[in-house]
Amino acid sequence: MSTPQPPVSQQPAPNWQAAPGGSYTSPIPVTPTHLGHALASEWTKIKSVRSTMWTLGVFLLLVVGIGFLVATQTQDESFADVPYTIPAFFGLILGQICLITLGVLVISSEYGTGMIRTTFTASPQRHRVLTAKLMIFFAVAYVVSAFAIGLVGLFTQSLHDDGSGNSWVGTVFKGALYVSLLGVLALAVGSMLRHSAGAITAMLGLVLVPAILPAFLMISESMRKIGEKMAEYSAPNSLAKIFALDNESGGGNAQLGLLAGLTVAAIVGAFVLLERRDV
Repeated sequence: MSTPQPPVSQQPAPNWQAAPGGSYTSPIPVTPTHLGHALASEWTKIKSVRSTMWTLGVFLLLVVGIGFLVATQTQDESFADVPYTIPAFFGLILGQICLITLGVLVISSEYGTGMIRTTFTASPQRHRVLTAKLMIFFAVAYVVSAFAIGLVGLFTQSLHDDGSGNSWVGTVFKGALYVSLLGVLALAVGSMLRHSAGAITAMLGLVLVPAILPAFLMISESMRKIGEKMAEYSAPNSLAKIFALDNESGGGNAQLGLLAGLTVAAIVGAFVLLERRDV
């Protein structure tokens, strides 16, 4: 026979923990969030979505595949005064578009699906989310780019290692830095525009217009200097200077500096608009 229970009004109250002021204090330990949590979240996102695997896979296929193909068609004397990473240059001309696309999708896809609301609810500090996205994307893009360029350099050197080739390690880091900065610039533009197609179109225009427009500008004598300067800092010519195709180019440092300046300006604009606009 069961023991009768007292009425609810007569049952003892639960032993809730109360703060000195009388408010409720949760027994569950609360850990303050920090940038590390945002980095872990963004790393989980970027490695989980299929777009990352597809774009990076195509990037590796272009850079390594075209690089190996070009390397097999070269002779020993071809590298008398140029680095062994030259074959990777031809793949990067197309491969950079993959990193631009991925940079845009890292943030614009969340705006497109509405998942950005969940992200900002979990991490109300919006600047922390954008910082984590920038850091994770740059790290992934740089490592993959450096790996692809270095692999092509090693393969080319194995075919033509007669001791006459120039040092090519510097071109690995500088070439990877250039295309990674392009991807970070695309991410910042995607954050400002919040639209995948619009941001990708804007970035393709930024890359392609300076490479095509100079041919028309140099028809006019008054616009020739502008066309020459624009061509000098276009993406294909910038990569060519980094890979020492022009021995008088200074290694592409000026082109890297300009791209870094544009990227920093775009990042600043992205942070400002992120805080001023609604989700």
